[in-house]
This record gives sequence, structure tokens and C-alpha cells, in this order.
Amino acid sequence: MTTFLVAIALIFILLRKPVTLSFVVPNREAEQWQPLIEEFHSKNRDIRINLTNFSQTNPEKPENTDQVKELYTAAFQKKRGKLPYDLIYQDIAWVPTFAEAGWLRDISDWISKEELDKFLRSEVEAGRYQGKLYRIPFRTDVGVLYYRKDLLERVKENPPETFDDLIRISQNLQKQGIAWGYLWQGSRSEAITAMFYEVLHGYGGFWIDPKTRVVGLDRPEALKAVEFLHNTIMEGISPKGVTSYREDETRSLFTEGKAVFLRNWPDVWVQANAADSFIRGKIDIKPMVHAAGYSSGACKGGWGFGIAQTTKHPKQAWKAIQFFTSAAAQRHFVLTMSFVPSRRTLFIDPQIIDKYSHYPKLLEIIDEYSILRPPIPEYGQASDILQQYLWNALMGQQNPQAAMKAAAEQTRKLLANG
Repeated sequence: MTTFLVAIALIFILLRKPVTLSFVVPNREAEQWQPLIEEFHSKNRDIRINLTNFSQTNPEKPENTDQVKELYTAAFQKKRGKLPYDLIYQDIAWVPTFAEAGWLRDISDWISKEELDKFLRSEVEAGRYQGKLYRIPFRTDVGVLYYRKDLLERVKENPPETFDDLIRISQNLQKQGIAWGYLWQGSRSEAITAMFYEVLHGYGGFWIDPKTRVVGLDRPEALKAVEFLHNTIMEGISPKGVTSYREDETRSLFTEGKAVFLRNWPDVWVQANAADSFIRGKIDIKPMVHAAGYSSGACKGGWGFGIAQTTKHPKQAWKAIQFFTSAAAQRHFVLTMSFVPSRRTLFIDPQIIDKYSHYPKLLEIIDEYSILRPPIPEYGQASDILQQYLWNALMGQQNPQAAMKAAAEQTRKLLANG
């Protein structure tokens, strides 16, 4: 009788229609997700994963981070019926906004402290808002300073520690025929925000204190940060076109051997060391430079998973998150996509270090110098304000003092209005 009941139960499971979970990722990641999804399907026959917006005929395929956020925001704001996403694959900066809006489910009690301790501490803390956990980290990111170690050896210089060191070394090597000293992201986008935040921190300044909500954009430290960037353009250390560059444009110039220093993200390492790269084996990384008496800042980036508040399948969504954020899944992404993991053990994995020799140094930068963009619900609007006025100052459309005063005033109004 027992065998008969077991057989009936198995037949019922096989015939039952599987639950479908959906989420969206930036387009460049879509192909790499397929092997993980297929493996998940083989181990969980009662759950299907649907990566939305990736059919060949769909014009809404999100190419970058900003477009993914737009898809989420548009879907959440409709508030009609079941939302199209169950899992929320989200950038680190979106957590406070999504959580405050009630779009994410609190998962504080779904994971043990022992399991959370296996992830990078800065990544776990970035998934919290007002003491509750809304995001489990999948991959991390952090701003680093790349430098041409062969060029520094030529002029017998150590890697720069201060802004003054960077300027001096850049100008010296430019006299010897290197086109540019320092490349950074000046496009009016989140790229300029992340870049500026590191420079601001390096001068001892701050943007928004998340506890007091005090704004520091019109303080002397912020003006020094703007002036440093503006001067790199005026003195020819950085190209005039840098105010239109995002990550890809600066990476291309650097890998073509046209610059000494580059501020960018860890994925540049793989492209710079590709078989056809002009600078293969000639680069290294370090934390961003800073003013004398202050410390480096490395802007945190990264992606992780949350659960949509409106999903009808929270238990299945959690099961998927456990699988996708596992060490095995992250290891696959590290080795195939060059993304940086969020689990600590992978930074000392022999096969990973054999492929990415800079990982120990990268872990040190993450642990010692990470700075999180202000974890406030109004973050998106605050970043838009900073982008606008900072870009105006760098383009010469406003003098730095007037631009940053306006940025500070607009930010204070935003925070006062909630």
C-alpha cells in the first residue's frame, strides 16, 4: 500500500504544472545565465526560470544597468495585477529605493548568520535597509585605479598614493610620448557619480550622511574634488572628451596603451590581459589616490537577488536565490564572465587565482577601502542632481563653486520633501 501511495505521489508531482519564476538581467549577461538556469531546471523540475525581455524580436532588451532599473520601475509603478517579476536582480544602489517603496520582501529570517558570514561583509550590509535584509549578493564590484607598471618602472616611480603623485607622474610620462596621464568617467550618468564619490572621499569630503541627511556638496572638500578633475582636463592630463566617456571608452583607450592611469571596475583586468591586448602583463591595480592626510575610497558596486513583494511563489523564489548565489554558481560566472564573486572563499580558490592573479589585492581593496553610495530612498534623484551640476562644472557651463552650491541646495530640497 505504501509503495502504491508513493507511486501516486510521484505521478502527481510529474504531472503538476511547474511554477514559473521570472527576472531580468542586463543583456550582456543573458547568454551566460543559460547554463545556470538549465542546471537549476535539472535539479528543480517543479520550477521553471523565465529570463524576460530577451527574445530576438523584443525591442526592450535592457543593454545596461539604467535600462534594467527603468524596466523594474515601470512595472512596479503600474500596480495593476501580478507584476511580471518574481526575483529582483538588482544593483547595489537600488535597495533603499525599492525597499522603501514596498517592492521587496523582507528576507531577514530566511538566512542564518553563519551563511551570511560566508559573503563579503560590505555586500551583506549593502543589502540591508533600516535593519532589515532585502538582498542576497551574487557578484560584487568596486572602483580601482589601474596603472601601467612598466611605465612606472621606466621612470623609477612607485605607484601613486596622492592626487599630486598621480599628476606629477602623468606629466612626466606624457613628456615621453604617452598620450594621456589619467582616464576617468565623465559622462552624465551613474558612471560620473561613482567616479566622483571616490575623489570626494579622497579629499575627506562626503556627499550625503544617511543618518543625519546632511549634505556636503558645497563644502571645501567637494570643491577641491571638482577642481582636481577640472584641472586634469585643462592641463591636458585627461582628454577633453572625457566628459562624454563611460567605462567602455576609457577602457578602450587604456588597453590601446594610450594612458598611464585609469579609474574603472575590475572587469577591465580581463580585457587588458587578453591575448591581443597591447598592455597584457603590464598593468596592476591599487586603491584610488587621495589627498595627503586622508584615505582612499573604492566605490562599491555589485548585483544581488531580492524577492518581489507581490510574487505568489516566495518559497520557490528563495530556492532559486539559494542556488544562484551559491559558491558553484558564482564560480561559473567568475570563470566565464570575469565578474567578481561575493563569497569570500572564491577569492582564494586556486583555479580562480591562477586565472586572475590580482584577486588577493582586489579582496584587500574591497575589505579596506569600500565606500557605499548613500543608502537613502531618494538615491536615484540625488544622483541625477549631482550628475547635472558636476557635469556643468566640468564642462565650464558653471563655475565649480556655483555648480556645487546649486547641487547642494537642490539635494537638500529633495531630502526635505522626501
